[in-house]
Amino acid sequence: MKEPTTVIPDDDPSRSLTVANPDDPGTTYVSLVGNMYAMLITGAQTDGRYCLIDMRVPDGGGPPPHRHDVEEMFTILEGEIEFTFRGEQHTVRAGSTINIPANAPHNFRNVSGAPARMLCMCTPAGQDEYFLRIGDVIAGPDAPPPQLSPGEQAERRRRAAELAPEYRSEFL
Repeated sequence: MKEPTTVIPDDDPSRSLTVANPDDPGTTYVSLVGNMYAMLITGAQTDGRYCLIDMRVPDGGGPPPHRHDVEEMFTILEGEIEFTFRGEQHTVRAGSTINIPANAPHNFRNVSGAPARMLCMCTPAGQDEYFLRIGDVIAGPDAPPPQLSPGEQAERRRRAAELAPEYRSEFL
């Protein structure tokens, strides 16, 4: 009996090597709900397979409860983050990695009293585009978040909710 063979597609020379560095002047930084997200590797660079985001989360920062049809993996680089996964809290410290399965209700919050930083990989990509459409592009990792009026804050929340279905997400 003949063994099945695996066919690996040909190399796609239109795709290039990506080297990501959050300090690179070409990195796009987004302020979103008080957090700062650096778009290290975008879906455009990975043919939509995944994106990688460097997240700096100040004390008290983090998104509201949500879920989406995207796998998320977080590696804590500095500090600690409290994740709520299906209603149960888990404190994750620097050096640890946590995976949030697609469609599971979750959120995270920095309640440590100090800044935290983590890498977030989403597969497939799309969260990078979503964050760019709902957040505010800022000059760099140390740039202050924009001072938004209550009306501007309400507009950001409205836009996030309006665009969520397009990015297979919902707020809970």
